[in-house]
Amino acid sequence: MAHDDTGIAELTALRQSIDNIDAALVHLLAERFKFTQQVGELKARTGLAASDPAREKVQIARLRALAEESHLDPDLAEKFLNFIVAEVIHHHIAIASTGSVDAAN
Repeated sequence: MAHDDTGIAELTALRQSIDNIDAALVHLLAERFKFTQQVGELKARTGLAASDPAREKVQIARLRALAEESHLDPDLAEKFLNFIVAEVIHHHIAIASTGSVDAAN
């Protein structure tokens, strides 16, 4: 039974670490979206397109390299970035058409 207790305690500690990282990711994502909202507002004011394929291509390459350096699957990093970029573009379109990101939610 002591072996099971040790395993459960270790599992609980590992899960707590995962939960802490998840919380940090959410906070970082919220910070990122504060900046992308400002970018969307700037693009709307200046008539720039909601998407920037050249920038997106550079970002994908940069994140893939960072993933490789961190021993993370670069395809996973790219999928993650693509999801974020799609959401950002959705917000930028909403800002351009309504002046508010709230229309995107």
